[in-house]
Amino acid sequence: MIESGKVASAERAAAVDVRRRAWLKPVLFVVALAAILVAFKVFGLGDRLVELRAWILALGPLGAVVFVLIYGVATTVALPASVLTVAAGAMFGSVLGVVLVSVGSTLGAAGAFALARWLARDSVSRWLAGNEKFRQLDALTERHGAIIVALTRLVPIFPFNLLNYGFGLTRVPFGTYLFWSWLCMLPGTVLYVVGADAFTRGLAEGRMPWALLGALAVALVVLVLLVRYARRTLAEREAAVKTPAAAKSPEAHP
Repeated sequence: MIESGKVASAERAAAVDVRRRAWLKPVLFVVALAAILVAFKVFGLGDRLVELRAWILALGPLGAVVFVLIYGVATTVALPASVLTVAAGAMFGSVLGVVLVSVGSTLGAAGAFALARWLARDSVSRWLAGNEKFRQLDALTERHGAIIVALTRLVPIFPFNLLNYGFGLTRVPFGTYLFWSWLCMLPGTVLYVVGADAFTRGLAEGRMPWALLGALAVALVVLVLLVRYARRTLAEREAAVKTPAAAKSPEAHP
């Protein structure tokens, strides 16, 4: 009973987080673009990005592989890869940028999961042992499985790097984790990469890239619909779990 109470409490806390943070990705996207614009002006990042782009493109087909490996390693070792996500749109354009970021982020997520489950389990366990958000994640994952992987990838309920390592300590199968992580990170990847591409093209060409902005709007709508679907599915599963428990309780049979 105590354990089930803890799980229910974790579910309620996660549900509140979902409602509060469903709007967070679009807001973070706008903030990130504003920060990039300031950084470009203040630190001359435009020139450095041009140099990085020139270096990667000079590698030919190998440049895309190098970018994916850099992204994957950064994600695996828990470095923030959001700058690389935005840079992908500016360097490679929307289509190739989305593909490369998707592959790199999935590769990095797989690496962190593998470290936590098979290679450095004890160290990761000690790192996350006192983390309340990890305890919530563990309880929710044991109860609901794949839907929690999908939901937490769509909505930033938990920190991204905690998810990569935390899921490795849960009972989620590796294949389930990898598939749902890849699929549900994709809308956010499209949002950031296409947005960065539209932003840089607008600056370079001095006009609005309406086709890219249309794709960006579609990605945002899809992301919102997926978040709502995931929330509804989780609520239905919670209700299905709680109904039999209530029927078995002594209070239900006077």
